[in-house]
Amino acid sequence: MNLGIIFPLILYLAFVFGAAIYAYVKRTKGDFLTEYYVGNRSMTGFVLAMTTASTYASASSFVGGPGAAYKYGLGWVLLAMIQVPAVWLALGVLGKKFALLSRETHALTLNDLFLYRYKNKYLVWLSSLALLLAFFAAMTVQFIGGARLLETTIGISYTQALLLFAFTVGIYTFIGGFRAVVLTDTIQGTVMIIGTVILLGGTIYALGGVESAVNKLTEIDPALVSPYGPNEMLGFQFMASFWVLVCFGVVGLPHTAVRAMAFKDSKALHRGMLIGTMVLSFIMFGMHLAGALGRAIIPDLTIADQVIPTLMLQVLPPIVAGIFLAAPMSAIMSTIDAQLIQSSSIFIKDLYLAAKPNAAKNEKKISVFSSIITLILTALLILAALNPPEMIIWLNLFAFGGLEAAFLWVILLGIYWDKANAYGALSSMMVGLSSYVWLTQFNIKLLGFHQIVPALIFGLIAFLVGNKWGESRSGKNSGKTAEKITAL
Repeated sequence: MNLGIIFPLILYLAFVFGAAIYAYVKRTKGDFLTEYYVGNRSMTGFVLAMTTASTYASASSFVGGPGAAYKYGLGWVLLAMIQVPAVWLALGVLGKKFALLSRETHALTLNDLFLYRYKNKYLVWLSSLALLLAFFAAMTVQFIGGARLLETTIGISYTQALLLFAFTVGIYTFIGGFRAVVLTDTIQGTVMIIGTVILLGGTIYALGGVESAVNKLTEIDPALVSPYGPNEMLGFQFMASFWVLVCFGVVGLPHTAVRAMAFKDSKALHRGMLIGTMVLSFIMFGMHLAGALGRAIIPDLTIADQVIPTLMLQVLPPIVAGIFLAAPMSAIMSTIDAQLIQSSSIFIKDLYLAAKPNAAKNEKKISVFSSIITLILTALLILAALNPPEMIIWLNLFAFGGLEAAFLWVILLGIYWDKANAYGALSSMMVGLSSYVWLTQFNIKLLGFHQIVPALIFGLIAFLVGNKWGESRSGKNSGKTAEKITAL
């Protein structure tokens, strides 16, 4: 066990817990629900940028994505840059409308907005189920990624690494709530940028420059420097599907949408869009390029997801490696804490308080329930992550796709189409999610496209058909609430 690596990580984690304690103090002074779930809607532009970019940049960005770049070469680096506009697109499309609507309706969760917009409790129940299933899969990926990092770098078993990681994330999330999440995301975003610079610079230096690195990749396999990758895998259909999955579809990710409910003002939104896009661009390019070039330094890895921690140990001095280790840990922790908070809000705000609204008066009891649920979810995630797959990126993309198939049209059409109704939303959610799971389960690719593309098409058609049927049942009054929303 290398103390030179562990010491900087301990300092970083101490800093993170300090932010959580600060957030806990702030939480005890205000309304629990508003503070715990949306941080009293007080995010500045820089914090909004960092928390959105950090939440998006997950284990796939620092472990799974570079692992894929290691396996498929420089073409995957080009593919990864499709994600650059994700923050700009998500905040630009959702930001203003979500912020105004959530303030007007005092909404704290996505389901609060769904209930106000569609006036249908069954939609909320289905939404809650879809969110919990998809979040559980996504959080399992983050737990595996965190454990892989600790296993490789500090020399402990996978199970020990998993328990250590889970304890850290679970404790600081349930202590501080949303404010702790966004504060630590800000710290983590900064650490990610520094870590990306350090590792990419160290990798290029170890290889003797970019030209030398490319020559070595060519010697291993000429396809590694091709834009299409080995076996022409990264063709048009794959790239188009990937753009839908990791860029356009991000508008339908609930943990991104919640951030559009919690910023301070329009200035913060605009600044967050700009800074967040710059941060995400830098991280995506730097980490994926490091993963691809890492093949020239360590060509014989059996588990591609270990490229970043292995590369870190090989090209960086121990103390510097320890500083860098905080970067991928930051990316993973910032994603999982956001999803843990939102999962907790589903149980407490959307289900428990919906059934017992008077219980909201007992803030102490609600606080205890929220903390208990967070810890129970953490324990379940440990069990789910005990037997990890070889490459986590596919599991992470599956969870991404499930959330987008269920929520993209429900969110987009709900805020931009005044005639959208609950029948259309329910139809879209059921058809989109079920078709995506079915196509993925049987590995069916229509016309060579990833399953998310036909699933979103089917979901849109289902929304339009269900909406038409809903109009015939509800009459002309079904759009009155929506007219008020789209006027915001």
